[in-house]
Amino acid sequence: MEQQFLEEISKGYTFKSDCILLGGAVLDGKIVEGAQVKAPLKMFNRHGLIAGATGTGKTKTLQKLAESLSEKGVSVLMMDMKGDVSGISKAGTENPKLIERSNSLNYKWKAKGFPVEFLNITEGNGVRLRATVTEFGPVLFSKILELNDTQSGVIALVFKYCDDHKIPLIDLKDFKKTLQYLTNEGKAEIEKEYGRISTASTSTIIRKIIEIETQGAEKFFGELSFDVEDLCRIDDNGKGYINILRLTDLQDKPKLFSTFMLQLLAEIYATFPEEGDMDQPKLVVFLDEAHLIFNEASKALLQQLESIIKLIRSKGIGIFFCTQLPTDIPANILGQLGMKIQHALRAFTAQDRKAIKLTAENYPETNFYKTEDVLTSLGIGEALVTTLNEKGNPTPLVHCMLLPPSSRMDTISEQELNELIEKSKLVKKYFNRIEGESAYEILNDKIEGKIEEQEKVSVAAQQQTSDAKQSNTRAEKSVIEQAASNPLVRTIAKELTRGLLGALGLGTTRRTTRKGTWF
Repeated sequence: MEQQFLEEISKGYTFKSDCILLGGAVLDGKIVEGAQVKAPLKMFNRHGLIAGATGTGKTKTLQKLAESLSEKGVSVLMMDMKGDVSGISKAGTENPKLIERSNSLNYKWKAKGFPVEFLNITEGNGVRLRATVTEFGPVLFSKILELNDTQSGVIALVFKYCDDHKIPLIDLKDFKKTLQYLTNEGKAEIEKEYGRISTASTSTIIRKIIEIETQGAEKFFGELSFDVEDLCRIDDNGKGYINILRLTDLQDKPKLFSTFMLQLLAEIYATFPEEGDMDQPKLVVFLDEAHLIFNEASKALLQQLESIIKLIRSKGIGIFFCTQLPTDIPANILGQLGMKIQHALRAFTAQDRKAIKLTAENYPETNFYKTEDVLTSLGIGEALVTTLNEKGNPTPLVHCMLLPPSSRMDTISEQELNELIEKSKLVKKYFNRIEGESAYEILNDKIEGKIEEQEKVSVAAQQQTSDAKQSNTRAEKSVIEQAASNPLVRTIAKELTRGLLGALGLGTTRRTTRKGTWF
């Protein structure tokens, strides 16, 4: 049986094109000599899944895959939700377990560090990622605010108004100003051209914006907008940069994280040119905690995402979803994933056993394993693997002992992090926030223009009646003076002045943004 297994694995995992070694095949608890498990580099744009329970080695699998891709000159973007992949920037350290595993796989382990860029959305050191409200588009902006259909319609109306009048929406202050303008000073204009906006919807949207501002979203929206082309950089040694997006401060803000990731995928899809079939991908994206992206997503949004997954591969982009269960991924998207690396699952409850049975059905049938049993007996750093061969056909399902990473399997110190950030060219490029004219300033000027026009009309009217005023009798003046001394009249005057000044604001200047992609 072992000889038959070796023949099937050797045939199924032998490729003519450049490959990435994943590990060695295991049968009956033993590594089968000569049965190497590989994946064609050209198939990494066919996407993938890395699944398994907490503590089964998913993060180290991500780390080794990122290392292997970088060595082949492929850039990588990976999420760091727990702050435990920064060690990929430094060479690893030998230890007895690491050497034992390497020797059992007949693999010569060598300590290596890799070129890394640290990115962040809100707080922390690293390359600051920003996007404009315009680039987010009405669908994703509504999603981040968790709005209903009626309120989402108001968002779409605001975007349409700004697009038609070439008014840039850069940050949240711009959007709030536009919404307030269309509800108050521009009410007649918006009703004539687009329809009426409910004040109740406006109030709800404003409250929702304030809510995400408290989560740090105001730091994310702005200029200079991040150019996704900067993700595809190669260092002087020909290694692809590994871009680590640090998300430790967003663990309790899943809505902000998931919506940002959807916007980033849409931006990559819209920006990168068509490449057709490539010998290797330009960029591979690893989305950790992938289930957060699909939670509470609307049907329309899921359809958009499914279309992007199908089409983005022709642009040389591969996307790997990392989560606990394959069932966390919608079936239509799961069917688009060519490589699957399934770590162990734990059966503590009846629901767990049902999930394991359902998971087993998502993998190819095999004569050498009982998939349900293997899923619960896999050790740390072991997985069931199936990928695509060079013709695009699934390879045999195999129990694989995965290779250990060559970089540090731990975090780096704060000093090491600061040293890397100080050397980064991208940190300097995106460090300063750029301010330019946008919706806030444009609409303030518009409001001030209306006020100035009203003042001119008022001055002209006063000039016309000046002669009549001069001919008033002293008795008439006395009546006016008495009215002016009335507390009620003075109060009305103050309220009018406060209302007038409250509609004005002195904003800083901002640069006009480029028009982004409407997801």
